[in-house]
Amino acid sequence: MDTIDNKEFEGIQKILDVIEKSDKHYDIEKIERAYLYAKALHEGQFRVSGEPYISHPIAVAEIVTSLGLDTDSICAAFLHDTVEDCPDKTNLDIIRSRFGDDVAMLVDGLTKMKVINVEDKEEQNMENIRKMLLAMSKDIRVIFIKLCDRLHNMRTLGVKKDHKRRITALETMHVYAPLAHRLGMQRIKQELENLALSYLDPIGYEEVSKDIEKKYGQNQNFIENTRAYVSEKLAEYHINFTLEGRVKTVYSIYRKMFKQSKSFDEIYDFYAIRIIVDTELECYTSLGIIHELFKSIPGRFKDYISTPKPNMYQSLHTTVIGRDGIPFEVQIRTRDMHHVAEYGIAAHWKYKSGEKSKEDIDKKLSWISKLIDTENAAIDTEDFMHALKIDIFSDETFVFTPKGDVIALPQGSTLIDFAYAIHSEIGNKMVGAKINGMIAPIDRVPQTGEIIEIITSSSSKGPSRDWLKIVKTSEARTKIRQWFKKEKKAENIRIGMAEIDKILAGFRIRPTDAQKQEIIAAASKRIGMKEPEDLFNAIGYNGVAMTKVISKIKSEYDRVVKPDEQVIPTEAEQVQTKPSKKIRSNSGIVVDGEYGCEVKFAKCCNPLPGDDIIGFVTKGYGISVHKCDCPNVLEGRKNPDNADRWIQCEWDNESVSSLDAGKSLYEVVLQVYAENDIMLIANVTTALADMKVSLLSINTKKRTDTDIIINLTVGCKNIEHYHSIISRLRAINHVHSITRGFS
Repeated sequence: MDTIDNKEFEGIQKILDVIEKSDKHYDIEKIERAYLYAKALHEGQFRVSGEPYISHPIAVAEIVTSLGLDTDSICAAFLHDTVEDCPDKTNLDIIRSRFGDDVAMLVDGLTKMKVINVEDKEEQNMENIRKMLLAMSKDIRVIFIKLCDRLHNMRTLGVKKDHKRRITALETMHVYAPLAHRLGMQRIKQELENLALSYLDPIGYEEVSKDIEKKYGQNQNFIENTRAYVSEKLAEYHINFTLEGRVKTVYSIYRKMFKQSKSFDEIYDFYAIRIIVDTELECYTSLGIIHELFKSIPGRFKDYISTPKPNMYQSLHTTVIGRDGIPFEVQIRTRDMHHVAEYGIAAHWKYKSGEKSKEDIDKKLSWISKLIDTENAAIDTEDFMHALKIDIFSDETFVFTPKGDVIALPQGSTLIDFAYAIHSEIGNKMVGAKINGMIAPIDRVPQTGEIIEIITSSSSKGPSRDWLKIVKTSEARTKIRQWFKKEKKAENIRIGMAEIDKILAGFRIRPTDAQKQEIIAAASKRIGMKEPEDLFNAIGYNGVAMTKVISKIKSEYDRVVKPDEQVIPTEAEQVQTKPSKKIRSNSGIVVDGEYGCEVKFAKCCNPLPGDDIIGFVTKGYGISVHKCDCPNVLEGRKNPDNADRWIQCEWDNESVSSLDAGKSLYEVVLQVYAENDIMLIANVTTALADMKVSLLSINTKKRTDTDIIINLTVGCKNIEHYHSIISRLRAINHVHSITRGFS
């Protein structure tokens, strides 16, 4: 290889060391060429930390190699940023000619994965996630490499600005860590979760870390003593074993404490030992030895060997009481099972194990194709993100058919979801269900271990439209929509036309027939429908979200019926002239760098120290301070007549610090979108009380039959305190999302 610096050499040497120890064939010459080509292309480019940019591809390639992926994956890891960052030097055709079709395909898939902003509600956000899933469906190695890329970016995230760290951490926590879990890649998943949590809720992260350190310090010899005791007993049975000990991760404890409302002392699997043996029979023998040595805790045994998780995870889990009265978890698995538990589907990827595993891998990845089904093309962003959370990112429930087949369902799924998971015809002809031989309502949520029997009838008239409000999985929802799309088109069109008429009737000026036709035709095309009839049909079978329809109809109505109407500012926000003197308030705000004027915080956005802010000079009310991204600011600044009334503002750090020291708080309005639950309000108020957050007001309103909106006004110190509050509330069970300010 060419001359390289010490750090690069160490990274490359680690890759070569792993390759040398591997029993797989690697094309080392091709890997070296990929590295040298990437190094030449990135020459003169640097990361935010000041390091040469090539340090990042080397680190990603090192992680990819540690997963045991193939030559082309390692090459793609070196080259994954070249097409996007060096467009004047290379392109996919050049990479294809130099390294082959597979490397070019992997680089292309990685290039198309742009930033996924989980707080962004625009359609582009959903399209980015679709592209990611599409790339995964073509070759799962794309997401393996992407996860390695994200892991290194998270390891080096500290050099970036706070808001960029937060965006990246949110993407990681809500998309990439759950994907790693779904693929069974526990080692990567756990590190991503811990790193993301440290940026999203640094206060909570620090609290849990201190609790762990304190508890471990009190019992620092517990794991070693337990390992020695168990090892002695296993050796008596001549079992060839490896025994590991661990303390539960910060994120795992944080999640249990704040999502399941448990105290730190209620975490029974804080300590754990892992027994790794040669055969499945030895797993059950070891389990018997453990239960002979220690008293087991009832209800804490799980057999994932006979019933593996959908991500291929297999292990025996049991929780027992140690000799010192300390509870701990024991995990027992074979060496092959352990390899899969650490690396997931990557451990059985066809490029490692041969074509024999291709069919099994494709079955394990079928959930991807369900989410990019073309029938879902009209679904809106919120529904799509909900589908992601339910179908991919939620925990699983394992139930049985009468024949003993295991069906894995996302947690919270109903008997209707189960029926459609078996087959669409079973769901369409469903008239009832039994759980463990007893008749049960079809909206019942089954529990793990129950035996489900679906009752069908050939005379069934098909699914009910109400089922769309009951089912949880996108698979069931899609199949129900498909049935209505095919069987009830005329009825759908009538329903759709009535809904559109209802929307138009709500406007102040009723459009003429010609205007109405123009509005509907234009809105249909913007939604992706060829003809208005297609839109009516989609509305009828719930194939398009009404929020999307209303927004597009409103937009086209404004264009066709009211093209010249301007937003008139209220009298309170009108002013004759901008003050000539620059001023500073006594409320922690610097206005254009000077002193002395009355300042008020706008109620529409309630800015906090740390927010980017701007002032509006009002008549008789001083300066109204808004967040720069406040909708009223964005709309108001479009009016050129008000241009001289907007004034630069910034936080006076010295004054804000003194305000914080004096316990002064800023009001923040939060909207919590959640599934209605009897304990929801109690959990929200308890979480705020635990954080010592002042609750100034609370009220709720119904959103749908199952969902509510909780409007909260809380006292907040600054933007960091706000982020900690949000992180804690988001961890509460049944909470879907949280927005700031009233919508």
